[in-house]
Amino acid sequence: MTTPVKTALSINLNKVALVRNTRHLDIPSVTRAARLCLEAGAQGITVHPRPDERHIRPGDVEKLAGVIATWPVKREFNIEGNPFHNLMDYVRQYRPHQVTFVPDGQDQFTSDHGWSFPQDAERLQPLIAECKALGVRVSLFMDPIPEQMAAAKAVGADRVELYTEPYAAAFGTPEQSVQLARYAAAAKAAQAAGLGVNAGHDLSLRNLTPFVANVPQVLEVSIGHAFVTDALEMGYAEAVRAYRRSLDARADGVLL
Repeated sequence: MTTPVKTALSINLNKVALVRNTRHLDIPSVTRAARLCLEAGAQGITVHPRPDERHIRPGDVEKLAGVIATWPVKREFNIEGNPFHNLMDYVRQYRPHQVTFVPDGQDQFTSDHGWSFPQDAERLQPLIAECKALGVRVSLFMDPIPEQMAAAKAVGADRVELYTEPYAAAFGTPEQSVQLARYAAAAKAAQAAGLGVNAGHDLSLRNLTPFVANVPQVLEVSIGHAFVTDALEMGYAEAVRAYRRSLDARADGVLL
């Protein structure tokens, strides 16, 4: 029997920056939020700096890279975004531990779909190769389609991040078990192809434990919107601890 991995928790700080950007006071501080989350046990920090700078700005990326680089124990920095917009500039300058390629449009409200193969293969391959030459792990944002996983590996990806909004939308309905089966099948296909599996988008304290209990060997979850919402009530540190408890509470059996 395969021993379940300890799923890493990466905190996405975009919404902290979004609140900060409504005024010119530099509060709430994105870097202070990162430090408080890391001190409480988060294993990483994620940002998604879009070209319009609606939340995370270039200066935030620089400061957060410094926080992670000088942290006394290893913590990971994950930068998300579209590699055909502004993402590669950050990768070349800061060389994060992981980059997550996301196929979002410049004016898109939020990420809502993954890459498609073979359509995206030719243009992704050289950028993936460049990231890996820089020593940066590459994860591709993907829909839970098992047949796509081998193609993601073939273009050089190290991991996939399964786009989890369909699961979150189905949570608590009869469709929940159907969605969990889809994600479990996609994860198994990814792992069979030699890919690590991450997950993210609309995961929350409500739906996180059943997801990691049913989807095998999830290495990392990236959580932002729900986390920041909870942190407004709990504080950063207690919210991190609550999410860590949810990840660590996976059952030995199946939770549908």
